[in-house]
Amino acid sequence: MSEQNVKKQRPVHLDLQTIRFPATAIASILHRISGVIMLFAIGILLWLLNSTLTSADGFASVQSLFDGFVMKFIIWGILTALGYHLLGGIRHLIMDAGHWEELTSGVASAKATFVLAVVFSIIAGIWVW
Repeated sequence: MSEQNVKKQRPVHLDLQTIRFPATAIASILHRISGVIMLFAIGILLWLLNSTLTSADGFASVQSLFDGFVMKFIIWGILTALGYHLLGGIRHLIMDAGHWEELTSGVASAKATFVLAVVFSIIAGIWVW
């Protein structure tokens, strides 16, 4: 094939709404997103910890925050991100050890990670509320 034929076969523009990512790509992207969420969560959790350790009034104010829906939702989101990131990290470690490297097992492990993350998220929601 000549170089000119290859250029003609390439798309003029990419329509991102028509591109379907495989489960393995979605798992990898979500793993990165959950890591970023946890980075911001560390700041929130450290602020809460600092507030509880400064005084009894600070502890009482943080404790009253946990009665509200917004704080419960934030904590549930943090736990969900932590759970997914942990499951995705274990999946990546197993793949780095030389297992689940084939396409079919990689897709199956990605889907299993999704299912386990949903189960963990539901359990975390029950625990928080």
